[in-house]
Amino acid sequence: MFGVVRLYYNDDEFHVNGNNHVDNNNGHSRGMALVTKIISKMKRHGNLFEELCSYENLKLAFKKARKGKTQKPYVIEFEKNLKDNLIELRTELLFHSYSPKPLKTFIIRDPKTRKISKSHFRDRIIHHALYNIIEPIFDKTFIYDSYANRIGKGTLAAIKRFDKFKSKIAQKGFVLKADIKHYFEEVDHKILLNIIKRKIKDKKVIWLINKILCNHNSKIQGKGMPLGNLTSQFFANIYLNELDQFVKNKLKAKYYIRYVDDFVILHKNKKILEQYKDKINNFLREELLIELHPEKCKILPLNKGICFLGYRVFCYHKLLRKTNLRKMQNNLDNYKKFYDLKFVDYDEIYEYFQGWLAYAKSANTYKLRKRAGQKLQEYFPNEISSVEINRLIKKSDIP
Repeated sequence: MFGVVRLYYNDDEFHVNGNNHVDNNNGHSRGMALVTKIISKMKRHGNLFEELCSYENLKLAFKKARKGKTQKPYVIEFEKNLKDNLIELRTELLFHSYSPKPLKTFIIRDPKTRKISKSHFRDRIIHHALYNIIEPIFDKTFIYDSYANRIGKGTLAAIKRFDKFKSKIAQKGFVLKADIKHYFEEVDHKILLNIIKRKIKDKKVIWLINKILCNHNSKIQGKGMPLGNLTSQFFANIYLNELDQFVKNKLKAKYYIRYVDDFVILHKNKKILEQYKDKINNFLREELLIELHPEKCKILPLNKGICFLGYRVFCYHKLLRKTNLRKMQNNLDNYKKFYDLKFVDYDEIYEYFQGWLAYAKSANTYKLRKRAGQKLQEYFPNEISSVEINRLIKKSDIP
């Protein structure tokens, strides 16, 4: 049905460096260079599947999927027969016999109650392989002020942009703050696939995307995506890029920022924001079959403080939300329990804490960060991370 498929490989091509940091910044740069090289070979987006299934791309996808998980038993098991496992995945893709394994679902509270679905490791490799190929195509179409799950973006960049925008509208301005009601549960597969088909003409890639979308126990058939998948996060951006284009090109809203399904629009005139709100809701209902959350969509005066991405942003300063502080304390408490049981090492705890500090530094939190550091020392009084050791060694080097 699909013609003759030639399978060939080079032993050297399947050699994977055992270095735990294979996907550091340099590794990421090499990976992006590879993807750019792959995409640059194609004049149009109708012949992508062969490159998606290439050994080179699957190997890169494996490295990305295992990042931060090199000591997990399932990763170690997969890597024991890496060459054979990648060949098997490639063969399944080429012969269209690939079928994702059932998702593992669990509930987290942080503080919202969320249902997270985790894909099997081999399926996560496929997700990365797909993402490697189609992400550069779609990212070019995204607006500058879309900040979730994009290289060089993120929450800190979004907050900096918010700071810049609030200085433009002055202290007496207003903010339309909104999110989408049950967003991940309501994404319509048919609409999403039609949006994707505008850029991707390769039917085999569409077949794979459809396979991934259908591997989800949704309440309504043909709707929803599982929280936790790389592909879900990426598809979420593709879907709501339709909203971004409407807001920027039709409404001509100047100060707009979106992070996943949360977005804000800043303006001096409250009535204009009320008009934006109604027009956006009509657009979402008619074009994307979703709607604004009625209780979380509000127009607020900027000088009262706006809760956005874990911060409470005022005209001249920022604070962390109390829920964020409780979450950090709970995480440290849990890490202490896991550490005592020898389930985690101090390096992992230190990495988490440094990430939280970087996040907290964007707000006015000097005393808070000092107290948090003291708490870390109290929990782990005799520990030093390998990062700190390496830093001390570098400082002591004599040129």
